[in-house]
Amino acid sequence: MAALDGLPPLRDVIQRHGLDARKALGQNFLLDLNLTQKVARTAGSLEDVTVFEVGPGPGGLTRAILALGAKKVIAVERDARCLPALAEIEAHYPGRLEVMEGDALKTDFEALADGRPVKIIANLPYNVGTQLLVNWLLPKQWPPFWQSLTLMFQKEVGQRIVAENDDDHYGRLGVICGWRTNASMAFDISPQAFTPPPKVTSTVVHLTPKEHPIPCSVANLEKVTHAAFGQRRKMLRQSLKSLGGETLLAKAEIDSSRRAETLSVEEFVRLANCL
Repeated sequence: MAALDGLPPLRDVIQRHGLDARKALGQNFLLDLNLTQKVARTAGSLEDVTVFEVGPGPGGLTRAILALGAKKVIAVERDARCLPALAEIEAHYPGRLEVMEGDALKTDFEALADGRPVKIIANLPYNVGTQLLVNWLLPKQWPPFWQSLTLMFQKEVGQRIVAENDDDHYGRLGVICGWRTNASMAFDISPQAFTPPPKVTSTVVHLTPKEHPIPCSVANLEKVTHAAFGQRRKMLRQSLKSLGGETLLAKAEIDSSRRAETLSVEEFVRLANCL
């Protein structure tokens, strides 16, 4: 892709700007430009779409998204050291890249969308990735402001996102994702593709919103899943005792001797609606 966009190789960019990845910021830079294109392609067509990216670092994924035709990229970067490298990409694609210095957890992405068609594509910093996903899954209104999420996580987190009942990885995250989205793991990326190499395999997860998820109070669903999976080895009559236990389960027509990991997303929603 260096030949495609005419910009220098990422290793040269990192060296020139002194961008050593910092563990405190959850940084692991993906330098293989073929892989960054593969990540961007997973999101489907980017024409006429505004793409939000979090933690672009030296801009490998940013370059792939722009080269594949995104109308506009809004990138949120916390590390001020990366801004000069991103400014070079901004100059190369006039009017198509906007870089915002700031904390993604404090960024109002819905306001930034401003009614435009939006896709979110990001190699998320490990230390904030799950919280960002939950924020995007629980916006003020549904359907959400985004058309799809194409996100890179540690593989274990990816497995939790797509997990269904009777899977060892199934938990609160799997319930929320299964309730509101169709989620799938696209492909894995080995540690050696990153600088520095993390100790775990990464995976790219693609999520699209369900237009009409079963109506349910987010607060109630969170209460039920928190209680049930907080004591996941206990029977539901015990783990849900603080929420009504046997009475609640009878109302939802669920056997009180079952355990949290055996309940489907629909059954958790039914419990929440019976609270």
